[in-house]
Amino acid sequence: MRSLVVIHNHATDTDRHASAASKQLLPESVMRACGYEVATASGEEQARTRIAEADALILDLPVPEIQIWSRRVLDWKIVPILWWCSDATATLSVEACEDGVMADGVLSASMQPTEIHWTLQFGAKQCFERQQWQLERKQLLAKLEERKWIDMAKGILCEIKHISEAEAYDILRKQAMNERKRLVDVAASIVNVYHLLQEQKQGRKKR
Repeated sequence: MRSLVVIHNHATDTDRHASAASKQLLPESVMRACGYEVATASGEEQARTRIAEADALILDLPVPEIQIWSRRVLDWKIVPILWWCSDATATLSVEACEDGVMADGVLSASMQPTEIHWTLQFGAKQCFERQQWQLERKQLLAKLEERKWIDMAKGILCEIKHISEAEAYDILRKQAMNERKRLVDVAASIVNVYHLLQEQKQGRKKR
């Protein structure tokens, strides 16, 4: 991990760029002194261009802005996201300290190079684990959705054909094999056709 992008917030920049001493505390100065290649960005267009070649992202922002930027950046590229904690960003974050924050680690100017290195390494690991969790969650939700359609289709078949759930499942499975479709697609078709027929029946009754 060598290349980093720092995203700044204009509200925190003015005072910190005022003197040479404060410039040395900026994340880009600290990270360059530790041997990293650093690009900076203050807007979405700059960030989107520069994140393409980066190994990690550092947000020099108040906590309330982290979620917005994290979601935005992760739509472009999966990278570890770390928060730069300074007097400025911490002061502007007091009211949001209890919020859930999408960050893989915290960095500050007071950290030693070895601490920064390991924070980035553990941040990369945290990022990978977060992505794995989100993928597993997405897959689980998809399976639950599929189960919902299959259960509804079985219920319809049981009602219409006066058969057991096991027999209804066999019908679905055989139809899926015959039509070379996924089981859930066959189930969804049955449910949709059944609901359509029910609506038509209700419409005729109203007349």
